[in-house]
Amino acid sequence: MIDLRSDTLTRPTEAMRAAMASAEVGDDVYAEDPTVNALEDRVAEMFGHEAALFTPTGSLANVLAVRSVVGVGQEVLCESSAHIARAELGAHGAITGLTMRTWTHPRGQVDLAAIEHLHAPDMGPFFVATAAVSVECTHNFAGGAVLPIEDLRALRAWADGVDTRIHMDGARIWNAHVASGTPFADYGAVADVMAVCLSKGLGAPIGSLMIGDRDAIGEARVWRKRLGGGMRQVGILAAAGLHALDHHVERLADDHAHARLLAEACGVDPDTVDTNIVVVERDDAARFVADAAEQGVRVAPVGPRAVRLVTHLDISADDARRAAAVLSRVAATPGG
Repeated sequence: MIDLRSDTLTRPTEAMRAAMASAEVGDDVYAEDPTVNALEDRVAEMFGHEAALFTPTGSLANVLAVRSVVGVGQEVLCESSAHIARAELGAHGAITGLTMRTWTHPRGQVDLAAIEHLHAPDMGPFFVATAAVSVECTHNFAGGAVLPIEDLRALRAWADGVDTRIHMDGARIWNAHVASGTPFADYGAVADVMAVCLSKGLGAPIGSLMIGDRDAIGEARVWRKRLGGGMRQVGILAAAGLHALDHHVERLADDHAHARLLAEACGVDPDTVDTNIVVVERDDAARFVADAAEQGVRVAPVGPRAVRLVTHLDISADDARRAAAVLSRVAATPGG
């Protein structure tokens, strides 16, 4: 079975397992795990920020990051299909008491005119004030779309003028870097706080990080513990992240090439596929998923009329070719 449901399905390589087995560890709740500390320092430096905090999930990293720039009763603006709005079970409102308004873009892009229209300054005790704008790069439900760095810089310049913070959900920022050539530090420069994930394209079994200044990270460490996210000898997992950063970033270009191959097989213009995610619009999404599974390829519905395919570390070039042959036959069946 070739599994294209998500890039979270990857399993640690033998080399990654060896790195995990030999990791030096300590108690991370006391900030005494040397491998975790090394990972946090490295990632913070990569993005040009002061500090980072290791978390078990991307959702927790996002909650901590957004909470650090948006207070109770304030709002964050984001694109309507953003992960923080659609795929984190309402955690931001439920846990931190913020509100959320959205703009809509078919490719999940920054729409500065729409953001300016939505933005609400602090007008006293009768209105909700906009505290931050959240952007997602790459944008998951927009098919792994990359947000151009020029658009992000324009957003940063505008936000500075209206005293508004920027959160970046960079779960797949590694894919954006490989696809666009934009340095990690350039992405970091447009965001006050970020969340990045190690357990998707990079192939670690678990782990994300919140990135920001020392004060934000210090407060987030308290909130991580408060929410039950304190971890002990977790350097075993942080070692997987360090190994992934050393060995699994540049190879993401292979995943992007495989995704374009699958897109073409499904009748999607490969030039619209920026990274490793392909969204196929089908009126018969459920049938498409079932027929593909019958023929040995797992894909995921992401709505009644949309199917998502995601390439990853465990999908070889041969796997991609075999999957493309199956999906081409399934896509050609009437009903889509």
